[in-house]
Amino acid sequence: MALSQELQKHLHEGAFIPAHPLSLTSDKQLDEYAQRRLTRYYIEAGVGGIAVGVHTTQFEIRDPKFNLYETVLRLAMEEVEKAQLQRPFLKIAGVCGGTEQALEETKIAKALGYDIVLLSNGGLHDYSEKELIERTKVVADELPVFGFYLQPAVGGRIFSYKFWEEFASIQNVVGIKMAPFDRYLTLDVIRAVCASPRRNEIALYTGNDDNIVLDLFTTYEYEVEGQMENKSIIGGLLGHWSVWTHEAVNLFEQIKQAQLRNEVDKHWFSIAQNVTDANSAFFDSKNAFKGSIAGINEVLRRQGLLQGNWCLTDHEVLSPGQAEEIDRVYATYPKLNDDAFVKAFLLNDKEQ
Repeated sequence: MALSQELQKHLHEGAFIPAHPLSLTSDKQLDEYAQRRLTRYYIEAGVGGIAVGVHTTQFEIRDPKFNLYETVLRLAMEEVEKAQLQRPFLKIAGVCGGTEQALEETKIAKALGYDIVLLSNGGLHDYSEKELIERTKVVADELPVFGFYLQPAVGGRIFSYKFWEEFASIQNVVGIKMAPFDRYLTLDVIRAVCASPRRNEIALYTGNDDNIVLDLFTTYEYEVEGQMENKSIIGGLLGHWSVWTHEAVNLFEQIKQAQLRNEVDKHWFSIAQNVTDANSAFFDSKNAFKGSIAGINEVLRRQGLLQGNWCLTDHEVLSPGQAEEIDRVYATYPKLNDDAFVKAFLLNDKEQ
């Protein structure tokens, strides 16, 4: 199954895609109403798609004890369908695990109507790079694939340049989310895609929450067989974009316009560092990202979109001092939050 021409165009023009969180009650049961409302919030905020079943949604949704994977994918899809959007919108399902599990999850996503799978290699340390390439081919036979370079701090691993070279050659790989939080590793992916005959078929998206704005402003150039080839990071698929989303969409559209006009004012460099500083609080960078999911949920809780910052597992909680860090970035960067938008959204959503 291939991506439609409309969605291919949308993907390659650059889309804003938040990673969808999971809404729970205090006894750690799915809060279906808030889960659906969260999807509606993203749609109203103007996003270009959503990614569900990813790290921010909590990998534990696959645990038989919770058995929430298909449910959260279905709820998001139902809300997108209800919205009857008149604009292109990418529906991306997170897929992980060994080949058999990844294929099973892909078939679930396909049956529900998802467009692309974001294929995580996290936790597969016993798989060789060759085995991971073969796994990708199996999944790509079912649905278009978004590659995912996940940072080692949260379960990812470091790959060779050759891996990304072979990955880029796989038919139906349509994009790669680069999230190693490392400049050198990010460059490996970009260089490999530039060298590939499929370079124009693969969209590069940032997942580097520590470098969002600068990633989006940078064009990379490499010599390939005597010719200069260039590639830009044209969009983002980010956990960071699951909060303060409406204002982040506005910034993203401004960045795209500045790129089109080739007018990059130096004030963007200050905004870039402000966004990264805010991310350090949300993602708990001081504690090796241990509180990243709870941090995202805490911001949504403060805005009234979630009941609490609870996660499925007891160890996923705010780190000591993280709440104070969120207080700090809220006070320091008031222009980055979308509290006023959320307040109006909640009032309107309640009335409907």
